Amino acid sequence: MKIQDVMTGNVRSCRPETNLAEAVRDMWEADCGVLPVVSPDNRVIGVITDRDICVAVATKGRTADRIAVREVARDHHVHTCLAADETTTVLKVMQAEKIRRLPVIDQEGHLQGIVSLNDIVTHAGAATPTQIANTLAGICERGSRIAAVSAA
Repeated sequence: MKIQDVMTGNVRSCRPETNLAEAVRDMWEADCGVLPVVSPDNRVIGVITDRDICVAVATKGRTADRIAVREVARDHHVHTCLAADETTTVLKVMQAEKIRRLPVIDQEGHLQGIVSLNDIVTHAGAATPTQIANTLAGICERGSRIAAVSAA
């Protein structure tokens, strides 16, 4: 099955200059936990999650309305997919990168939507139960950062 068959189109996004309070409001209104960060021409340049925002507010000593998305958003090699990609291929990316959501872009990098593990799970025929279980196991696998803390 193709990502275009399971993805959510018409998603909210934000710009690097958006403040975290505005990003949170958009997440709340859209009932989502991630926003793609886009350039003025709507190309995906990063993502910001609700967790990113919580950690930033807790550690930067400033209120959310005084912190810009650009200070927090992950923009180092954003993982994306195309609407024409196979769901099984995207599951492999999610598993390898330990991420549950990917912005969907066109060939030029413009935002087209977003696909989540939940989107794939809830569409019959998008993946086998084994593929889904393997992806979830890979995402949930403890990382080296946690292992390093445990060993200390």
